Amino acid sequence: MLATVDESAQPRLRPVSPVRVDDDFTVWVANLAGYQKTGQIKANPKVELAYLEPDHDQIRITGIAHIETHPQTIEAIWSSNPLLKQYLGSPENPEFVLYRIEPDQVRFMREWALDYHNVPRQPT
Repeated sequence: MLATVDESAQPRLRPVSPVRVDDDFTVWVANLAGYQKTGQIKANPKVELAYLEPDHDQIRITGIAHIETHPQTIEAIWSSNPLLKQYLGSPENPEFVLYRIEPDQVRFMREWALDYHNVPRQPT
């Protein structure tokens, strides 16, 4: 799930499927320029990702979303994700946006532990 805030300060949460996750917990999310979250991230790039494992372990990643513009990075992610090609055709599609979410904080909680633990991040 990806949380943003809309123009009226209402939190908005939606499922997203990362197209890449790095060892330092940087998360890459593909998006369409016309989606509401694009405008919300432009207005306020502070986001939070939340994931729940089938056994109910949780991870939360708080960070800043940046639009990725580095051509080699975009090509590497594009070429490893067939669904991007299927739905968008090419990375030059003007609707295609690739977000790089750089984590400020990563927290983990075991099922029913009732306490999050900060996860140390590995430098890139």
